[in-house]
Amino acid sequence: MKKFLTAAFLSLLVCIGYAQDKQAIAQVLETQRQAWNRGSIEEFMQSYWKSDSLLFVGKGGPKYGWQTTLDNYKKSYPNQAAMGQLTFNILKIELLDARNAFVLGGWKLKREKDEPGGYFTLWFRKIKGDWKIVCDHTS
Repeated sequence: MKKFLTAAFLSLLVCIGYAQDKQAIAQVLETQRQAWNRGSIEEFMQSYWKSDSLLFVGKGGPKYGWQTTLDNYKKSYPNQAAMGQLTFNILKIELLDARNAFVLGGWKLKREKDEPGGYFTLWFRKIKGDWKIVCDHTS
């Protein structure tokens, strides 16, 4: 009986930890959305792993590096009008283990003349206690 209670308690702790991690990842995405809608690409980029190994896959194919990703965002979205207002539709946050998570979602920009949108898959990794995007595939 003691072993069962210990196992049940440990399982409960793991579930609580996973729920907190899922909430933390959702908060990272909300912080990103708010930064985007303020027109701050630099602040938006704080959710990404600041590394030359960051991988971003978009319509131009795979690109590596935090600075490359920032530069591409600035080129594609040179001002607030081009950035529009961003919304996310998070379809799934799945914790793969204690340090890695997968996110599937949709994105939409509301701009004066159009409303582009698409889907994204994100690989999050917990780095120094913070969840960071290490790979982003957005279409």
